[in-house]
Amino acid sequence: MATAEDVPIGTTDPIMNGQVTTCPEPNGQNPGDAATTTAPGLSAEEIALYDRQIRLWGAHAQERIRSANILLVSLRALGTEIAKNLTLAGIRSLTIIDDEPVTEEDLGAQYFVREEDVGKPVRLGSPLHSAIPMLTRCQRAEAAIPRIQELNPRVDVRSGGSLANLIQMDQNFYAPFECVIACDHDFMTLSTINTAARFANRPFYAAGIHGFYGYIFADLVMHDFLVEREKSNVATAIAAESLTRSVVGVTSKKDNNGKNIEVVKKREMYCPLILANSSPLTPDVLASRRKLKAVPALLPCIRALFEFQRSTGHLPGHGAQDLTLFTTLATTKLRELQLPAETLNSEFLRSFVQNIGAEIVPTAAFVGGRLSEDVINVLGMREQPIQNFAFFDGDALEGRIYSLYSPPPELALAGQAMGMMDASAMQGFDANGMNAINGLMGMGGNMSNNAIDMSTTNGLDVSMPAMGQVGSNQAIAPTSAPTNGADVINLD
Repeated sequence: MATAEDVPIGTTDPIMNGQVTTCPEPNGQNPGDAATTTAPGLSAEEIALYDRQIRLWGAHAQERIRSANILLVSLRALGTEIAKNLTLAGIRSLTIIDDEPVTEEDLGAQYFVREEDVGKPVRLGSPLHSAIPMLTRCQRAEAAIPRIQELNPRVDVRSGGSLANLIQMDQNFYAPFECVIACDHDFMTLSTINTAARFANRPFYAAGIHGFYGYIFADLVMHDFLVEREKSNVATAIAAESLTRSVVGVTSKKDNNGKNIEVVKKREMYCPLILANSSPLTPDVLASRRKLKAVPALLPCIRALFEFQRSTGHLPGHGAQDLTLFTTLATTKLRELQLPAETLNSEFLRSFVQNIGAEIVPTAAFVGGRLSEDVINVLGMREQPIQNFAFFDGDALEGRIYSLYSPPPELALAGQAMGMMDASAMQGFDANGMNAINGLMGMGGNMSNNAIDMSTTNGLDVSMPAMGQVGSNQAIAPTSAPTNGADVINLD
C-alpha cells in the first residue's frame, strides 16, 4: 500500500492514518456510461445542466444533492470557497450565518464582497435588518448572497441571521438541514454548534485556515455509504473493519460490461469535536515509530490553538506572554499525543504562529474544495468520508487524515444497557444494535432540550467534559494543564 508521501497533494484518494486507500470507480461505471444520466427525479434541463457531475457521481446521488439544505456558519475566505462549490453542485438551499461587517481586509480573500460593500448600510427589510434592527453597516452574508445566487439561480441562497442567535438555538433549528458547516470559529463556538447538530442527528463539519495551514473535522454521527467494486474471489465479511467502521451489507450486480460488481454497505461511527480534540491516536499509529514520526506537527499546534482560544478568548498575538503560553500548550499537546520530541521544532512553531489568523486564497481553495467534496459524497452516500480530522500543510504541500476517536456517551450508555462494558465490543453492531443506540441518543426526536444548556458556552463547558467519563476505554487527556515551562521549545 502506498504511503502518504507517495501521493501528490492534489490527489482525491483519502489518506487514512497516514496511508492512502484507493477509491473505486463511483457506481461501478465508467464516466461515459449512459445509465448515469437518467433518473426519474431529475428534469431534462437539470440533467443537461449537471451533466458532467452526474457522470462523475451518478444521477441518484445528484437527486440527493438537489434536495439538500445546507447551513454554513461564516463567510470568510474558506466559507466563500465552500459556498461557491456547493452552490455550483446544485444543492436545494444554502443558509449563511455571518453578521460581521464587511471590512477592507475582507476584499483580499473573499471574492463575493466588493469595495462598495465596506461601510454600506444594511438593506431595509433584509433578514438581518429584521432580526437586528440596530445594524447600520452591511454584513458579509448580506453583501455576498446576491452574487452567490448568480452562480446558480436554482439554489435558494439566504441569510440565517446572527451568530449570537444561532448559539441560542436547540436541535429543532438544525433539523431541516442535511448538513451543518462552521468555519473559522473558536473551539467553544464550534463545540456548541456541533452539540446541537448532533442532537438533531445532522452531519457537522468544522474547518479553519491559518495562512498556509488548515484543518477539517467531521462528525457525521452515524453514516452509511456504499462502495462499489469488482467482485473478488474472497467473500466480503459482514463484520467490523476498525473501531469506527463496519460492513453492514453486501449485494451484487452486473455492470454494463457484464462484470460482476460487489456493492458493499459500510457504516462509520463518529464522536463530537469535544471528544475528538482530546482523543489519542489510533493504536496502529502509536505502535509504529515510523507512523508516529509521520504525524504532522500541525496536529498538536491546532489542539494548542483551540486551548489557547478557550482559555484566553482570543488568537495568539506576537507578544512574549502569548508566545510563551502557546508554545507551552503546543509542547503539552505533543506529549499527550505521545509524539516524538523532534516532531515539533522551533522553525515550524515560528511559521505556524506567524500564519495564525491570515487568509490565503490557495489554502482556502484547497481546504474548501476537500470539505465540499466530502459533503457531496456524504449527501450522495458514496465513498469513504473523512474520519475524522484532515490536516493541510501548504508549506510542505502535504495533506493527511487521522482518526481521533473516543466512543461518544450514547454509545457507552448503549453498551452498558446491553451488558457490553468494553467499548471495543461495540465495533460489530448490526442494525438492531444501532437502533438501540439511536433510541438512547434521541435521534427520533426524544432527546430532551434540557440535556445540555445550549444557551451559553459556559453550560457546555460544564456539561460536555463529563461525557467523556462515561464508559470509555480510552483515557481522555486533560486539555487545560500546561507544563511548568520545562522542556518547552524556544522560539528565539
